[in-house]
Amino acid sequence: MSERIDEGTVVEKQASRVKPPPMYQVVLLNDDYTPMEFVVGVLRRSLGKGREQATQIMLKVHHEGRGVCGVYPRDIAATKVEQVCSYSRQHQHPLQCVMEEA
Repeated sequence: MSERIDEGTVVEKQASRVKPPPMYQVVLLNDDYTPMEFVVGVLRRSLGKGREQATQIMLKVHHEGRGVCGVYPRDIAATKVEQVCSYSRQHQHPLQCVMEEA
């Protein structure tokens, strides 16, 4: 679409589309030392899950070795990973949390 401003000048309007930000999965990894109830607590405290959903994710981590806790934009996912890892270290548990592109 073109628009004439004055003689000899043509301005073109261009529709620009902003891509949505890439999303990242927050993933908990299984270990043989972190108690199941602690994992449920972490999911509830740091990731805002209800008791039932936290228990389901914990069981998935326990049986399959990993479980997706949520999908977020990169900065939010990185913050959640840091919160989980920091809280786990403070309580002397080796629970691992990573983020992966969704």
